[in-house]
Amino acid sequence: MQSSYRAEDVTLLLKDITGQVQPLETKEREKRIQSGIHYCEMLPAEYVPTPKYIEAYEQALGCEADHTAAAVRRCGDKIVQEKGEDVVLVSLARAGLPIGILLKWYLKKEYGLEASHYGISIIRGRGIDRNAMSYLLSRYQASSLQMVDGWIGKGAILKELRRELEVFPGVSAELAVLSDPANLTRLCGTHEDLLIPSSCLNCTVSGLVSRTFLRSDIIGPEDFHGAAFYGELKEQDRSYEFLNAIASRLETAPDLPEKILSHSGLEEAQDIADHFGVSNINFVKPGIGEATRVLLRRLPWKVLVREGEEQSGELKHLYQLAWEKGVEVESYPLQNYKACGIIKQLADA
Repeated sequence: MQSSYRAEDVTLLLKDITGQVQPLETKEREKRIQSGIHYCEMLPAEYVPTPKYIEAYEQALGCEADHTAAAVRRCGDKIVQEKGEDVVLVSLARAGLPIGILLKWYLKKEYGLEASHYGISIIRGRGIDRNAMSYLLSRYQASSLQMVDGWIGKGAILKELRRELEVFPGVSAELAVLSDPANLTRLCGTHEDLLIPSSCLNCTVSGLVSRTFLRSDIIGPEDFHGAAFYGELKEQDRSYEFLNAIASRLETAPDLPEKILSHSGLEEAQDIADHFGVSNINFVKPGIGEATRVLLRRLPWKVLVREGEEQSGELKHLYQLAWEKGVEVESYPLQNYKACGIIKQLADA
């Protein structure tokens, strides 16, 4: 699978489906999802950022690079404590890809480790790419594989991962992430709901790779899950700009304070669903990263922000996106999270 990442930074165990699937605009895709078609059977049209949104992204990168770098550092240290020197980073595409590269760079710089790094697909409701897992396990010890993602929202993908890895004895289901406000993993940079600037953009900060795809007419039983390469967006590609900005702060960023949480994010998400009468918990997307995704590629009903955080620099890009899309932003007494997106239920789906 081609990408704008250098070959030495990551190997993508994905089938290249570039040009084989027509991306769908958000409203059409949302109607299909809510009528029962799985999201992995379609590709979303990539959001083209407005100049105002790029300005908000650049401000987020400037403000949050230190926090992100400190989270990479702590997460990397925990991985080494857990795995020792025998570690293979396996990033969940696509949000995990830039994080895996940063962790690879950190392990090399701090510990002198040459950790191999791969990107594979896992899809909620469809599982992990078992062909990719078989490929990895034919080359590495099961105990050396370390799964990596960007952040945890309410834990749907982690739940999927734990269930899927039961058939791969010896592979740890402990997920390494930079931010875990759901309070579900030990291998996190912080339990704070952190703005990881890469969450603000789609493929243009993720190697120009689409989100992963699985449909039987294109992906055969022996194939890896698929993804498309958006080479036409290479002039807008900021993948290495992001990576280099974070990497430049790895040595100097102040440590993040430890945050102790008393309950899980899933409990809070359920409380939000109950409060707003949302019958499907999958329509509640807590966390800055998840709220951003809702605004970028779903049809949001409203966005919640934690009371007292309305002027936070971490949330400026959310306000900009919400304004562009005509979505209400409401202050709410969020606890684990600083923001939460709620998807609109389409009456005509």
